[in-house]
Amino acid sequence: MIRINDILDKVTAYYPDANLDIIDQAYVYSAQVHSGQVRLSGEPYLSHPLEVANMLAEMKLDPVSISAGLLHDVVEDTHATEEDIEALFGPQVHRIVMGVTKISTLPFASGSRARQAENIRRMLLAMADDIRVILIKLADRLHNMRTLHFHKKASKKRKIAQETLDIYAPLAARLGIYWIKNELENRSFFYTNPEAYKEIENRVNRERVEREEYIETVRHLIHEKMTSNGLECEVLGRFKNFYSIHQKMETQELPFEEIYDIFAFRIILDTISHCYEALGITHSLWKPIDTKFKDYIGRPKPNMYQSLHTTVIGPVGERIEIQIRTQEMDRVAESGIAAHWSYKENSQIDVETSDTYAWIHDLVENQENIKNPNEFLENVRMDLFPDEVYIFTPNGDVKAFPKGATPVDFAYKIHTEIGHQCVGAKINGRMVPLKYQLQTGDIVEVITAKGNHPSKDWLSFVRTVKARAKIRHWIKEQEKQRSISLGREMCEKAFRKYKLNFNVLSKSEEMEEAVEYFSFKTLDDLIASVGYGKTTPLQIIRQIIPKEESEDEPDQSLLSRLTGRENKKKAIGGVRVRGLDDILIRFGKCCRPVPGDSIVGYITQGQGVTVHRTNCVNALKTNPERQIEVEWNQEASDTYPVKIRIRSLDRMGLLADVAGYISKIGANISSANTVTRDDNTVDTFFTLSVSDTTHLEQVLSGLRKIRHVQEVRRIG
Repeated sequence: MIRINDILDKVTAYYPDANLDIIDQAYVYSAQVHSGQVRLSGEPYLSHPLEVANMLAEMKLDPVSISAGLLHDVVEDTHATEEDIEALFGPQVHRIVMGVTKISTLPFASGSRARQAENIRRMLLAMADDIRVILIKLADRLHNMRTLHFHKKASKKRKIAQETLDIYAPLAARLGIYWIKNELENRSFFYTNPEAYKEIENRVNRERVEREEYIETVRHLIHEKMTSNGLECEVLGRFKNFYSIHQKMETQELPFEEIYDIFAFRIILDTISHCYEALGITHSLWKPIDTKFKDYIGRPKPNMYQSLHTTVIGPVGERIEIQIRTQEMDRVAESGIAAHWSYKENSQIDVETSDTYAWIHDLVENQENIKNPNEFLENVRMDLFPDEVYIFTPNGDVKAFPKGATPVDFAYKIHTEIGHQCVGAKINGRMVPLKYQLQTGDIVEVITAKGNHPSKDWLSFVRTVKARAKIRHWIKEQEKQRSISLGREMCEKAFRKYKLNFNVLSKSEEMEEAVEYFSFKTLDDLIASVGYGKTTPLQIIRQIIPKEESEDEPDQSLLSRLTGRENKKKAIGGVRVRGLDDILIRFGKCCRPVPGDSIVGYITQGQGVTVHRTNCVNALKTNPERQIEVEWNQEASDTYPVKIRIRSLDRMGLLADVAGYISKIGANISSANTVTRDDNTVDTFFTLSVSDTTHLEQVLSGLRKIRHVQEVRRIG
């Protein structure tokens, strides 16, 4: 177990004038309040805050941060109060500890995605207030991942690992702390996809001795070449981590054998000029691959990362990736914002660092009015997974955008009204379509016209959170006005059948009570809900007048018309819609949900409710106002179509073995198609009928064990 003296020694080494008393005091207090508590590993609970504080010391953070790390969970897990923390350790430590506590405490919202969205909101707000909060949370999560194997439930491990992969690893990358990002990804990968992890591990280990000898040979060659040209340097070589290899296999749809650049080398020098000189020497030694060169020294990443990246055809024809950087750049590459930390006794952060991390404030600002958890999570992921391009304004200012961004994204970054009124764009003086994808070095000029309005089609190609949020807000306002008009017309018609005057009743006390009953703030909101199809006029009538007076139902409303034919009910089937049993249900062909998947419904005009998986791209694009709660009917015993892809080596009898197993486990094959590749591998696509996700997982797991099968995955 890490000792407090080890931490104090590290702090003294990089910060000789540090106030160590506050760290000592925090350690003693943490030991007292955690006394008697143990972790799942059986170790004293104090081992956890000590490990967190040690990581913060390795990041060379200030004494306040390390003290907060030692105290980060005392309010949540012990009898300590926030008043105690402020009285004993001051306002700075108190603010940071409470920030971490708020992130760690999940709200009691309904639905797992709503809980996750609210937790991330808290995290972003805490980051915007003091980024040390998230640095402590990252260290906390990393130590928890290192000890995740002590959890007994596999589902719990998988859930924690997936959350880490979705949120914490991208945050570490966005903050430039790549050593944390890489370890979080690899450890999460082990739990989220153990079979793929083991497969890559086994393939790497088969030739590990030869590969390690190859790395050492190349490392020696690079060092010798640099030294002979008068460049003193340090050369490091390693395998890429398993998750990185897996991602490349997935995104490029390549088997392991075709992933060539699994070796990475780093050349660390003294000056920037030496970096470019080393690049030239490297390219004279081995042939470079032109499309794989990136100059992050000339154009640093927004998280301050700087380095030259090149991929070359190395010895024996192997592709190798080489990164070239200075010692200072290497420090930044490993520690990110922590390498530029300027919080000392005065608790102020420098202007350059503050500007670099302005994206955090922008992200918080753009998410304030988003209530839908799916939309919120989609937008956060868009900001956490950027692959930036750098473009110029007509004035020569450089702006960073995520890869795939368009002139519309650029227009909204300048001003909301410019985005709304955008009608065209010039790139490098030439007219381009609005969906043109910006490239690094482009000079962008936006053309506007008064009276122009956003188009719903823009949502299909914009890439920035701000543009998407502003377009959706404008469309939502327009749809709300149309829905109010439609809802009012529907209410007037329905009320007339009961010889009621809707316009008169809309000003009555009974209507005010109805608005409150349906949990709306204003009558317009209630009427819009009718127009959207979420509330029926009959529901309002029954709330206003006694039930016995409204036995004869009026004509069906929009939601009622979703049943298809009048007076003909449809069986419930596998999905319930808000407790109704007469709604026409369709399943999205884009994602093909099955019981066990998290689902959401979308009301369509005249075609019922379409059910999607909640993470389906098409579901995320839908207007949140037309989303409706749906749930699987546990009593139903239907089967559902799902598409899978099997990648395997070609051999006699393979298809028979696969079909035999699918039949044996009780799944039905609706369709099958095979594609043979030049490398003697076969892609086989099946549409199967399964009962739920558990049944599907049994099918996939069994297929992976068939001889010569390399990969099995669900694709829809």
